[in-house]
Amino acid sequence: MSKRNLLLLGISIYIIGGVGGQFANTIWILLLLRLLLGAGVGLILPLSMSLINDYFTGDERTRMMGYNSAFSNFGGIVTIVVAGILATYGWRIPFNVYLIGFVVMSLVFFFIPNERVKNEVTEKEKTGIPWIVYVYALGMMMIMIAYFSISTNMALFLAENQLGESRLAGMIISFTTIGGMTTSLLLVQIQSIFKEYTVTVMLIGMGLAFTFLSFTNSIILIMISVCLIGFGQGSLFPIIILKALNRVGPQYSERTIAITSSFVFLGQFLSPVVLETASSIFNQKMIRFQFTFLAICFFIYLAITIAFNISKVLRSS
Repeated sequence: MSKRNLLLLGISIYIIGGVGGQFANTIWILLLLRLLLGAGVGLILPLSMSLINDYFTGDERTRMMGYNSAFSNFGGIVTIVVAGILATYGWRIPFNVYLIGFVVMSLVFFFIPNERVKNEVTEKEKTGIPWIVYVYALGMMMIMIAYFSISTNMALFLAENQLGESRLAGMIISFTTIGGMTTSLLLVQIQSIFKEYTVTVMLIGMGLAFTFLSFTNSIILIMISVCLIGFGQGSLFPIIILKALNRVGPQYSERTIAITSSFVFLGQFLSPVVLETASSIFNQKMIRFQFTFLAICFFIYLAITIAFNISKVLRSS
């Protein structure tokens, strides 16, 4: 199948799984429809990145990957607002927000070429997928475990510390998408400033953000921290995928994107599982401990990375 037809199939599955939720009569039917929705997204997300990889190169490819991430965050903001308005008419009505899939389907049908992009492959490139791609994918999974700790825990965090209710939690969570959208739109400029240290800088920012969340009771500082986490995710998501793509030949690009995307979704799924497990192991039930745990993990990783780079420089000298 051409990528356009695969996209149309994915969007169709997305619409059925999304809009169909309002007709569910049991939790099991609702869960089945969410599974179907996820299958649709599982086709759409990697294919959108694969098309960017097919049609763009260099800084333009980086910019388009950033736009892809930015508009994902922007879509999250819009749909949360629209779903909130629709929810005033009943719990089933917000599922109609997925009807936006018809708009995307028409754009795909009329503007994406129905063709297969052929890449010339040399014998040197027929080496398979290197292990480093799986390392990048694992890194994406870890980042998503940390990133989704905000959306799953913020309401509980505010309640535990008597800082606010769910309405405030929703506003704070939206700062992750605002931060992510901002850095994704400015990805090329950010990379030109920090160059090869971009990933390190973003990881330091996320580590500091979780450090602030581990002790602060200031709503302003919480918002700043959440925005920093969005900054990091918005930059790291496209950068790591581009780094993985740069390690493989063109015939493996689709598979590389599929692998990294799968680990992104795995990180979303595992986020509450991993953090709850850490809380149980250390017998710490407060959400603040989970933020502390994530801060420690970020700085341990940074320390290992710095030590590895220093040792590599010493060996080369």
